[in-house]
Amino acid sequence: MAKTAKFDRQDVVDRATNLYWKKGFHATSMRNLQDEIDLRPGSIYAAFGSKDGLFKEALRNYTDMGLAQLEQLTVEYDSPITVLKAFIKAQVIDSQENAPNGVCMLSKTISELTEENQDLIDITKQHLAEIANEFIVLIKQAQDMSLIKSNKSAEDLASHLQVQIAGLRTFAKVHNDKDKLDAMIEDIFSHYPF
Repeated sequence: MAKTAKFDRQDVVDRATNLYWKKGFHATSMRNLQDEIDLRPGSIYAAFGSKDGLFKEALRNYTDMGLAQLEQLTVEYDSPITVLKAFIKAQVIDSQENAPNGVCMLSKTISELTEENQDLIDITKQHLAEIANEFIVLIKQAQDMSLIKSNKSAEDLASHLQVQIAGLRTFAKVHNDKDKLDAMIEDIFSHYPF
């Protein structure tokens, strides 16, 4: 009879997500994982297949947190522009104080990994595309409501927003001035093409 896991898988993935987000993939050793999630290497391999397997679940977990946040904001706010602003503010401003690392875990992963980890890069790109797709839906809604101009494609505007978020999160690590960051986010939406 197979042994059943004696741990909360979601709790382990949450802890691993925070550790990977803080340290990055390569800087996170098996010993770090063992200490953080309180599982021995054999248990990690049995449950997740490898360090890479656990990292893949952490990436999925991180992406799901972002998607859930977007979904919650769409329930909370009527305007798709307000949803996008609130999401960006949460990602840029709130993450500086209440996240393991103020930089996006997906962006950090893309910048850290090399072709030796191409499968992880590809998975990370897919997760970034999932977030972009949600932006596209919101931007199309805003265009349909004439809240923003329709002379740029929603896909291009979604890419623009992802670049802005990455840049602002990096800027925030150097200059953690919430008022300035808030003004910079508002500025994104007050200029063409928004």
